[in-house]
Amino acid sequence: MAGNSYGQIFRITTFGESHGTAIGVVIDGCPAGLEIDLDFIQHELDRRKPGQSAITTQRKESDSFQILSGIFENKTLGTPIAITITNEDQQPQDYEHLKDVFRPSHADLTYQEKYGFRDHRGGGRSSARETAARVVAGAIAKQFLLHHHVQIQAYVSQVGNLKLEKSYTELDLSKTENNMVRCPDNDLAEQMIALIQNTRATGDTLGGVITCVIKNCPTGLGEPVFDKLHAELGKAMLSINAVKGFEYGSGFEGVKLKGSEHNDTPHSSHGKTEFSSNHSGGILGGISNGDDIYFNVAFKPVATLMQDQNTIDAAGKEVVLKGKGRHDPCVVPRAVPIVEAMAALVLVDFYLRNKISKI
Repeated sequence: MAGNSYGQIFRITTFGESHGTAIGVVIDGCPAGLEIDLDFIQHELDRRKPGQSAITTQRKESDSFQILSGIFENKTLGTPIAITITNEDQQPQDYEHLKDVFRPSHADLTYQEKYGFRDHRGGGRSSARETAARVVAGAIAKQFLLHHHVQIQAYVSQVGNLKLEKSYTELDLSKTENNMVRCPDNDLAEQMIALIQNTRATGDTLGGVITCVIKNCPTGLGEPVFDKLHAELGKAMLSINAVKGFEYGSGFEGVKLKGSEHNDTPHSSHGKTEFSSNHSGGILGGISNGDDIYFNVAFKPVATLMQDQNTIDAAGKEVVLKGKGRHDPCVVPRAVPIVEAMAALVLVDFYLRNKISKI
């Protein structure tokens, strides 16, 4: 199976299955001498882990990690960093009914068609459990970016039909972690929580949108043709389980504006280039322009329902799939740190491509 690695210089390879012994990541290309805050890595994992609130799956995983190589006395050696996370709450018996049945809108059918064999325990390699390994790598990437004063903040801006209409510039993003849905508007957050709980009670699920803001990104990250910064951000976000859409800057709303309204006029202020607006989302011609980078990531409703669904089995026979197991009714609250992690991985890789590699 190809496609388990991401990045050119700061390159990660994740491994493991949902109900296997462990999952993990190997990070290659991280510069030597970066001081690593181990508590911060655990904090990021805790933001993603299951069972953290009443609106997430009740699978219980501490998501504690073990460093196998590449870090000595809390500093990176410049050698490959290998980290594992043990799967503690394995319940593979819960998935025996899926051994020869394909769940609607999951990767079961396509995986079977492509490889002829699959791990049916929670989706195996195609499970979102794999994203914990990305969060570990992203936590290290974030610590690299802190040395360059780059800040990445994501938050939930929509759940179902409940949408936060305010721009990120009107919000206090420090309030994002104040509620279990990770929306910085507390009033809307309460409505989102109620909607998720009510939907869960019916055995159904919801989708949503995560908005991510990157501040203090310098000018010059990204390449002007195929390796555009926004193209890499799009690829990184679309590689996350359940993601169905990506837009940056004005996105699809920008088509409603005329060019005279959409153009971001540059001007000089105290020797620094600033812009009259930021419809470009901080990226021009695939290269960062020094302004805030912001984008939206759309997640589909969770495919696993606590309802009966019609499907087919491996023999092509139509069957009824009974809904059971431990699953999120809406993934976006737990996906916030995943979006941040993937954004951090993209930026660090471009930093190193630009040879801005001193700690």
